[in-house]
Amino acid sequence: MYDLPYFKEHDPNVVLQFMRDHPFAFLCGLNASHQPVATQVPMFVEDRGGKIFLTGHLMKQTDHHTAFEQNANALVVFSSPSTYVSATWYSDPHQASTWNYMSVHARGAMRFMNDDELMHHLQDISSHYEHGDPHSPTVLKNLPAEYVNKLVKAIVGFEIAVTELRNVFKLSQNRDEPSYQNIASKLNHQGDEAKFIAGEMEKRSTQLFHRG
Repeated sequence: MYDLPYFKEHDPNVVLQFMRDHPFAFLCGLNASHQPVATQVPMFVEDRGGKIFLTGHLMKQTDHHTAFEQNANALVVFSSPSTYVSATWYSDPHQASTWNYMSVHARGAMRFMNDDELMHHLQDISSHYEHGDPHSPTVLKNLPAEYVNKLVKAIVGFEIAVTELRNVFKLSQNRDEPSYQNIASKLNHQGDEAKFIAGEMEKRSTQLFHRG
């Protein structure tokens, strides 16, 4: 991780909301032979009395399912849109260009769910992403029983109790104010990913430069 103090978000609520806003995360681990495995899965993020838990599910008998049976240690990476930042936008352009992005790394040990826990997880996550609509045909309780029985035999639920949470919100905080404002302006005239980063920079502008 690009671990510099001026690229850190110190408000845990902002970090937690970022994870919830970008739930399709990289789940990474090592198998018994110390070979890396990774997959992308939607993560359900819960704060239980100040302790963060991540829940999700995997297809059985995949390389990543087997790896986590052998080695429970997991790294989960939540990431935002990202964008190139040209040094030509700086007050002093004779420097290297860079890349702006936001990322949260969560570490912990994976525990596999029992059948009851898996059913509860699938109900929660389906309801959440259907915006709590109890009549949605894709919410677990509204799916045909035969389909659900086949589904749960093919997947395994998991829970990760987060033991370490680190972040890098690299948004040009190390630049002078004219450079910072010019970067945000340039990004606002580009595509959606660049505009996302510009919006995050604009949120932090007053705090960074102590305007009244």
